[in-house]
Amino acid sequence: MAVNLRDFFIALSENKVLIAGAQKFGLRLGAQSVVAGTNVDEVVKTIKRLNNQNISCTVDNLGEFVFEEAEALEAKKNILNVIEVIHAEKLDAHISLKPTQLGLNFDKEFCYNNLRDIVGTAHKYGIFINFDTETHETLYESFDLMERLHEEFDNVGTVIQSYFFNAQENIERFKDYRLRIVKGAYKEPADLAYTDKADIDANYLKLIEYHLLHGKFTSIATHDHNVIAHVEKFVKENNISHDKFEFQMLYGFRTEMQEDLATQYNFCTYLPFGKDWYGYFMRRLAERPQNMELVVKQVFNKKTNTMLGVAAAAFALGRITKRK
Repeated sequence: MAVNLRDFFIALSENKVLIAGAQKFGLRLGAQSVVAGTNVDEVVKTIKRLNNQNISCTVDNLGEFVFEEAEALEAKKNILNVIEVIHAEKLDAHISLKPTQLGLNFDKEFCYNNLRDIVGTAHKYGIFINFDTETHETLYESFDLMERLHEEFDNVGTVIQSYFFNAQENIERFKDYRLRIVKGAYKEPADLAYTDKADIDANYLKLIEYHLLHGKFTSIATHDHNVIAHVEKFVKENNISHDKFEFQMLYGFRTEMQEDLATQYNFCTYLPFGKDWYGYFMRRLAERPQNMELVVKQVFNKKTNTMLGVAAAAFALGRITKRK
């Protein structure tokens, strides 16, 4: 059932009709509880509020799978704007970006030039840039771009997804980088990635432990209190400094736990903003269907439920049509 539910949310995240509808209605559908606005001014207000609670932020200008130069350049402009504001306002924040938003899917060198402008500007201000990983189709191209930029700049890092069979190989390759460890939020082929939750969870803990012991800095991205308790015990038993890691959660999820952890450890909130919130939100539900329970009271109103009802009907109809 869990696998089917995961596939369901991934399918919704890729539905172009629903994506367009979500952009049209903006955050009026209820997602404002998990997306920090649609523009830079709104996200800055949220960063300041979280900083006052001793919470750092990693800011994601939502959007991916871009196939037009103009759209990629607009994304670069937005990201550079955020970097300038972080510097000017002296905010405790850095950037998370997706290379596919900046042209990777249609021109790798064009994408590299966009990334170099962003990373170079951020480097000038001492701001870290995290390369978010996506599907296996662009994973190694993203890694290559990051390594190429690392030859010139030291303010880059990436994400390791525990559902991939070769995640251990990747984390060893990048042990000298700042890394975020996640479970993974895309539907991947069974010959490349674990599909069983127990296998993904076990590998996740293995990767976290490896990078805590051997890596530069570890961002532990989880909402699972069992994982957090495991990490707390592990760092204590191995005398790992709190300066070597942080816990990280998504904006709007388990806010009371976020505030509590921020009083004890380095803590960072993943802060998405922009009009392309729908795919992001659906993948968070796909990544861990229990996330639905964490935000249902905050996010789901009559409009949202109606939209998901229509989405469910459209998805079911599509499946039935394919069978015919």
